[in-house]
Amino acid sequence: MKLKSLALAVAAASALVGAVAPAQAQANEQFFPLLVYRTGPYAPNGTPWANGKQDYIKLVNAQGGINGVKIAYEECETGYATDKGVECYERLKSRPGVTVFDPQATGITFALTDKVPQDKIPLITLGYGLAASQDGNVFKWNFPLMGSYWTAADILIQHIGKTHGGMDKLKGKKIALVYHDSPFGKEPIPLLQERAKMNGFELTLIPVTAPGVEQKSAWLQVRQQRPDFVLLWGWGVMNSTALKEAIATGYPREKMYGVWWAGAEPDVKDVGANAKGYNALALNTSGTQPKVIQDILKNVHDKGQGTGPKDEVGSVLYTRGVIIQMLTIEAVKRAQERFGKGKVMTGEQVRWGMENLALDQKKLDALGFSGVMRPVSTSCQDHMGSTWARVHTWDGSKWGGMSDWYQADEAILKPMVKAAADKYASEKKLTRRTPADCQS
Repeated sequence: MKLKSLALAVAAASALVGAVAPAQAQANEQFFPLLVYRTGPYAPNGTPWANGKQDYIKLVNAQGGINGVKIAYEECETGYATDKGVECYERLKSRPGVTVFDPQATGITFALTDKVPQDKIPLITLGYGLAASQDGNVFKWNFPLMGSYWTAADILIQHIGKTHGGMDKLKGKKIALVYHDSPFGKEPIPLLQERAKMNGFELTLIPVTAPGVEQKSAWLQVRQQRPDFVLLWGWGVMNSTALKEAIATGYPREKMYGVWWAGAEPDVKDVGANAKGYNALALNTSGTQPKVIQDILKNVHDKGQGTGPKDEVGSVLYTRGVIIQMLTIEAVKRAQERFGKGKVMTGEQVRWGMENLALDQKKLDALGFSGVMRPVSTSCQDHMGSTWARVHTWDGSKWGGMSDWYQADEAILKPMVKAAADKYASEKKLTRRTPADCQS
């Protein structure tokens, strides 16, 4: 048994080594630290995300780099743990040409938010992190691009209202939030509480202890309280477990609505046809049709340089990883327009580029992202750049039935974001940025 355990440990270590790419960044290379979790209960979701990011870097390098600047990268395994994420950050932040950190976890984001201003390295948290960090006048270094958990929660409530006869029909309904008991799972609660007051529905909060493999008590509450709708704020193994418990409890899957981290292939593949009707938010499309995915298949995978299995390319989370890496590389390009084309950019310069992204539909089409995502345009005041999402539905074998686009209600969000940002600024003794600082 000891020999078998040793062999398994060696195999696991070898797999990790194989996943880690070029280690030492050179002075003339743009370095991307890649925080990942390829191990543990969140690996089924974290792995395709990480593979998409690596493959896009490989594609850009194959096309000549960022205006001639080659990209170096190194993975650091966090296991989704905050302490390991901070260790990875501290180890990689001083590499030559360090660009930006994508923590891939809300808990790690919370821990790094106080560190990045001193180190002058931007933090990208696409679709996660602190909702209040949309306010770039307070959170100079945080970029929750394309959405937060407040925009996500608002869009889900809008969608439920629209598909059930109008927002006025929510009055008197019961909505339960089954959530990962962590900073990630707790983030949507203030928005949902605000919506409950506005729309007159009863909100029930049902926490699930991480990682979420044991949910019987949570679904016992669902069975007892019989909510009209369940919002699922899960990640990793929690999502498929929730669907299995819903089946065992007899809760209709068509009344379940997941956040965009609970709406990918790993969440439903083990449940299959029994998950039919389950809905989840979608920040992006999936499939191999987009030009960027075709380019990756042709220039990376067909040349034997793919990071993961070929049949994963174009899946929901893989595509999201590609999007994240594209946005960070486009921020470098934007910075080069101001600070020197063909040069390695500093973290400060990339931060400016990220704050001045202007990816309209024409630009997205040119990059091969036609139909994949919404345009993104950031500013000093708005570090999110897009507050839109759709809802897709699992048909038993694939994701489909995509809804129209919804935009989160700014009339609700803006006051909440400003109040939360002001509170943070007061606690940290920060002052709002001046117009002059916005140009720096």
